[in-house]
Amino acid sequence: MALLLPPTGTALELSITGLNHHGEGVGRWGAATEGGGERGVVVFVPQALPGEAVTARVTYQAKGHVVAELIERHNTAAERRRPPCILAERCGGCSVQHLVDEAQARWKQDLVQQALQRIGGFSLAVQPILAAAEPLAYRNRAVIPLERGPDGTLRAGFYRSGSHKIVNMNRCPVLDARIDSLIAPLKQELEASGWPVDADLSEGGGLRHLGLRVGHHSGEVLVTLISSHSQLPGLSERADAWMERWPELVGVCLNLQPLPTNTLMGPRTEVIAGRGWLSERFCGHELRIAPDTFFQVHTPQAERLVPLLLDALEPRAGRTLVEAYCGIGTFGLPLAAAGASVRGLELHLPSVEQARLNAALNGLNGLSVESADVATALVELLPEADGLLLDPPRKGLPEQVTAVIRACPPRRVAYLSCNPATLARDLARLTQDGGLTLQSVQPVDFFPQTSHVEALAVLTAS
Repeated sequence: MALLLPPTGTALELSITGLNHHGEGVGRWGAATEGGGERGVVVFVPQALPGEAVTARVTYQAKGHVVAELIERHNTAAERRRPPCILAERCGGCSVQHLVDEAQARWKQDLVQQALQRIGGFSLAVQPILAAAEPLAYRNRAVIPLERGPDGTLRAGFYRSGSHKIVNMNRCPVLDARIDSLIAPLKQELEASGWPVDADLSEGGGLRHLGLRVGHHSGEVLVTLISSHSQLPGLSERADAWMERWPELVGVCLNLQPLPTNTLMGPRTEVIAGRGWLSERFCGHELRIAPDTFFQVHTPQAERLVPLLLDALEPRAGRTLVEAYCGIGTFGLPLAAAGASVRGLELHLPSVEQARLNAALNGLNGLSVESADVATALVELLPEADGLLLDPPRKGLPEQVTAVIRACPPRRVAYLSCNPATLARDLARLTQDGGLTLQSVQPVDFFPQTSHVEALAVLTAS
């Protein structure tokens, strides 16, 4: 008997039994078979937690499930807490602030475990998750959308979950306090400027996003305005005033993104005042980080990965390692410092330039970085490589890349992923010929208060 979905607007009485991968409560309604049973329609209820009985109203029908808004909780789960942020129930930036930190860590470990089993077909038990010692005030970067409200005033904030509507804010408790404290005064400055604001380019353009970045160890702050054009009268004067007002500010930049796209930043960045990069220390190495280059948002958690990578890849003199999707060389630097010759691959040209500069700053001639298609470059490099580090975007590895690795598997592979689903898929592909064997998977919570989790998988040649 086919599932009969409850219509939009229907109030449902539900028992919440779990959380989905977005952190939404999961309940079941009705019966899926003529004989009844426990397989009813799956209902996702944001803000509901396992163990709670709730009344929820259906807001959306999807294939095989519905989404419902929480109307009333009839009891409270022991693991529920008051969210640290007053906007948590509306803002889509964090989805599990109402869950205590210890329970978040257990849930994320289970997310990785379930993905490995259901998607990858692995029975391997994942390692206990490395929870964050700093579950708040940790995020070293924010790109905040801007718009004009109905009354014409400037609004800044992240989008409401499942929508393109900005939730106006003046602070965000997951941001490093040194950039969090700048949101309210910079909003006032941008309002006073009279500059056009149009995040969606629906009314001709102007400011689209406010970018903030801080060095966790250095304390240096970089402000980047993202705009569709540079017609912002008095920008230089304001930037100079900001530099004088906030001593920790080392630069003010303008990034131009004129295209109506979800890509936040355009290819061109101008330095308006100060310099176009901040200095940071990572595991004892000096880094320069620009507005448009990738760097892990939770610096202390990223540093906890380095000993694991050293153990997994065993870098030392005489060994050659390849780092695919290497970014600015964050992990390649400590691998090269251990004595290995590291070949970095990265398509994003500004990141390639930053990686080369970072290698030079640290006197590490053993790290070389080239702009190249990963699949093509691996065909040439893998036959001479002792180990391979993979750190791809959230969408994971193209099938062509996994095929190249299977054709010539190195002795050791470390795969760092921020998406358990694509990680499990790719691990299944990498091991399907038997040339590589999955040895361990270590979850690490880079993103407390959100539904995201990092994981490091280690494989060895069979």
